[in-house]
Amino acid sequence: MTSDPISDMLARIRNAQMARLERAELPLSKLKLSIAELLKREGYVADVRSEEGVPGKLTIVLKYGQGHQGAIAGLRRKSRPGRRLYLGHEELPKVMNGLGIGILSTSKGIMTDKDARRENVGGELLCEVW
Repeated sequence: MTSDPISDMLARIRNAQMARLERAELPLSKLKLSIAELLKREGYVADVRSEEGVPGKLTIVLKYGQGHQGAIAGLRRKSRPGRRLYLGHEELPKVMNGLGIGILSTSKGIMTDKDARRENVGGELLCEVW
């Protein structure tokens, strides 16, 4: 098990997409499930399935466009265990000039940067997706 489960999740999604796999499977946690459901809601992945059990499993069904181009062009981890990145709602950067999303952990739960600006809440900028 890695010390940074979010980086592990992003790497597994990136690697599965580069290998043109149908899905990425990873260990289940509430945080990873919330991030995956947000990616589904924003249209970056096709489906999210979770299996409860002793070693819970999270399955992310990847989405591909024309020419087998992945829906996710890039993933970048921003806040790391060694250097946390907390931002207020007025400090949130626009990801790829608004074409991507920033995923934040706020007091109101996991949300996109656009939702955080609308709700006037800041938080920890976990990652950026475009």
